Amino acid sequence: MPRRGIVKKRKPQADPFYNSTLIAKFVNLTMKRGKKSTAERVIYNTMAIVKDKAKEDPLKAMEKAIENVRPLLETKSRRVGGATYQVPIEVSTARSTSLGIRWLIKYASERGGRTMEEKLSAEILDALTNKGGAVKKREDTHKMAESNRAFAHYKW
Repeated sequence: MPRRGIVKKRKPQADPFYNSTLIAKFVNLTMKRGKKSTAERVIYNTMAIVKDKAKEDPLKAMEKAIENVRPLLETKSRRVGGATYQVPIEVSTARSTSLGIRWLIKYASERGGRTMEEKLSAEILDALTNKGGAVKKREDTHKMAESNRAFAHYKW
């Protein structure tokens, strides 16, 4: 964090196949140990499976799944006078999208033992119908923020 000036937010380049920055972000968050081509293969195979099972455009299905998973509120810890409060705050669109993608990848990898493409496509299809681990995580986050609404005045 610099002492002067503002750091500009960089957007990832659109991916070559779907020409979408959302898919590029998905690839970058899926990538482990710098293996981008492996992450691209996983995401593109996942999109093919989603296209077969959902019978619709996989890019639209992916956008709808992320929209269903994105949180609107979250809690942040604030220390006030020796006590720590969970203060509910609104989430920016960039952060909520990033959280949604992260949750989809995390809960897909925790599913039963098949290939990552099958697990991720199953999680995306569940997110389309408002089911699955990622949607449950969003609901839990919203419940936490709602139950700590009394501390909203500590937001600054």
